[in-house]
Amino acid sequence: MSRYERWNALLELLAEHGKLEVEEAADALEVSAATIRRDLDQLARQQMVTRTRGGAVAHNVSYDLPLRYKTARNTDAKQRIGVAVAGLIEAGEVVGLNGGTTTTEVARALAVRPDLAERPESGLGQSVTIVTNALNIANELTVRPHVKIVLTGGVARPQSYELIGPLAGLVLNELTLDVAVLGVDALDAEHGATAHHEGEASVNRLLAERARRVVVAADSSKLGRRVFARICGVDRIGTLVTDGGITPELSAAFAEAGVRVIVA
Repeated sequence: MSRYERWNALLELLAEHGKLEVEEAADALEVSAATIRRDLDQLARQQMVTRTRGGAVAHNVSYDLPLRYKTARNTDAKQRIGVAVAGLIEAGEVVGLNGGTTTTEVARALAVRPDLAERPESGLGQSVTIVTNALNIANELTVRPHVKIVLTGGVARPQSYELIGPLAGLVLNELTLDVAVLGVDALDAEHGATAHHEGEASVNRLLAERARRVVVAADSSKLGRRVFARICGVDRIGTLVTDGGITPELSAAFAEAGVRVIVA
């Protein structure tokens, strides 16, 4: 287990229990107590936990591990999902992408898709237009000549690199999207798509409303759950792209709700 994976696991344990003792964390992660102490000290220096005698308690942002640390988790599955979602996009379409590690993999797969990247310059426009509120996605794709980037305004959240707030809405309300590709914190066949942060959920909801079709890109750990803020109902979602960890019961529930399930 890498350092970032341990940090992610520690923050998830804290989010679940509210507090954590060094010894129990060491047992849970099968590492030494000294390693856990160093990890908690480093997380505390980044103001992600509050250190206590013998452990740590949850900080008010501890549920939301910054994007640069999340990239180590379920990497292979997210890359496969990214490639599969990119394959659903037609040349010339306007694609909305919110922030997150899975949608970042979608953006990377679109950037190197051969039939898009090799299209000759014809003066007829870009091969694909990406509308995003994610600073990291815009940064990666700006240098791609076949991709037109439209970045919403808003206030940046360092945990996800997403722009949120009324300024993002001002831009999105003036646009029409062919497809919105959404990364979510949770997706349930009854309650729909949800996010931890209400500001992110609000922008994600608007992306879905402005699109002709909605694709959710989510690894199986996000499925069958719901969290704080609602993005949209399952009736708004046309396709779910996930990994082989989805259970037959969940797959059937999404299919019954009218969602096409693609396993990458």
